[in-house]
Amino acid sequence: MNSEFSALLADVKEQILYLQELGAENFAVELPEFDDSRFAVQDSKLKTQNSATEISQQRLERFIPDVEILKKAAEPILKAESDETKNTRRSLLESTKLSRLPSLPKRTSTFSSFTNNNKPIASREKEMANIPTEEVPQDSLFGDFKPTLAESNETLEEIRADIGNCTRCPLHEGRTKIVHSTGNQQADLMFVGEAPGADEDAQGVPFVGRSGQLLNKIIESIGLKREMVFVGNINRCRPPGNRTPTLPEAKTCKPFLLREIAIVRPKIIVVLGNTACQNLLETKVGITKIRGEFQDYFGVKVMPTFHPAYLLRDPSKKREVWEDMKKVRDELNKLQ
Repeated sequence: MNSEFSALLADVKEQILYLQELGAENFAVELPEFDDSRFAVQDSKLKTQNSATEISQQRLERFIPDVEILKKAAEPILKAESDETKNTRRSLLESTKLSRLPSLPKRTSTFSSFTNNNKPIASREKEMANIPTEEVPQDSLFGDFKPTLAESNETLEEIRADIGNCTRCPLHEGRTKIVHSTGNQQADLMFVGEAPGADEDAQGVPFVGRSGQLLNKIIESIGLKREMVFVGNINRCRPPGNRTPTLPEAKTCKPFLLREIAIVRPKIIVVLGNTACQNLLETKVGITKIRGEFQDYFGVKVMPTFHPAYLLRDPSKKREVWEDMKKVRDELNKLQ
C-alpha cells in the first residue's frame, strides 16, 4: 500500500511539473477528506522516501516535450480542423438558395434583364427614355420582377408636335404626308402595322387602302368597329416602292409609337406582320413561329398575326388570322 501511495504522489508531482512547463500558473485540486491516522506510523518512512521520489532531469525531458515540438505536432491537427470547418461551411451554404444568389455587383438591373422571347431589351433604354415604367409589386422577396407601363402625362397632340415636319431619317425625302396613328385614345385593342402604303401616304391616315378595308372586316369579325380601336405603324413615312423599313429607319420612328402606347394603354396589341412583330417585341423570331400565341410587352398582351397585305396575296392564311382573332376576342372578354 505504501509503495502504491508513493507512486501516486510521484505521478501527481510529474503532472504538476508538466503543467508548469505548459504555462499553467494557478491551479487547485479539491480532494475528498480521508482518515490519515493509519499512515501516521509510516510518516517518517514517507519523509525519507521523498528524496527518492524526486524526478530526474532526464526523466522530465522524456515526459515533457519541447514547446516547439508541441507546436509542430499540433499544426497538422489545426490545419485538418480548419479544412474540415471550411468544407462544412461550404456544404451548408451550397445547400441553401441564398448561396446561389449572385453578388450585388454582378446582378443586372430590373429593366435590362427583362426579356421578350429570350432576347434582352436593354437596347430599349435610349429609345424609350420618355416612357416611364414601374415594377409590379411581388409577393416574394426573390420573385421575378416584371416591368409594366407607367402612367404617361403626354397627349397625342404633344407627340405629333414633337414629330413636327420630321426629317430624322431618309424616308422623309419621298413621302407625301406623315401618317400618324389614329383611333380611340382609350381603346382596349390596338393594331400595329409596318409602314404606310401609297393610299396611306396620299391621305395621311393608316390602313385606308385595300389592306385597310380587309383590316376593317377583321375588326368587325370580333364584334368591334374601326373607331373603337387604335391603329398605327412602326414607321410613319412610306418607304420607296413599299419596301420593308430598314433597321435604322424603324429605330428612328418607333419611339413615337411606344409613347403612344403608353398614353392609350391598350389591353391587347395585335402586331400585323413580321416587321411590326420583330420591332415591337425586339425579337428575331419570325411571325410564322410565334403567330397565334400571346406575347408580352410591359404587361400588355401582344398577339402576332399576318398582315392584311399578306392575306391579299395568300387568302388561304385568312383561316389562321381568324383563329388568332378569336383568341383576342376571348381574351378581351376576360379582361372586361
